Amino acid sequence: MALDRSDVTNIANLARLAIAEDNIDQYQQELSSILALVEQMNAVNTDNIQPLAHPTDAVQRLRSDQVTEVNDREKFMANAPAQENGLFLVPKVVE
Repeated sequence: MALDRSDVTNIANLARLAIAEDNIDQYQQELSSILALVEQMNAVNTDNIQPLAHPTDAVQRLRSDQVTEVNDREKFMANAPAQENGLFLVPKVVE
């Protein structure tokens, strides 16, 4: 599918792109070659072709959800300069 100058300017307008008049011919050739490649790929018969592996088909090995560390909250809170209800109190940094 070959594009003409008016197609390129219309596409540029729809995409809100400013294209200089002297660059329209270059864009016309490049867009036409891209569309020709798409037409060529669409012409390939893929009826009996199996899809390749896809990352969403993979299954991740997950570790079991077990507690591996002890709760040292009281030990950490003992070093806190300010605390309330088991939470660290920090100075306000955003006004």
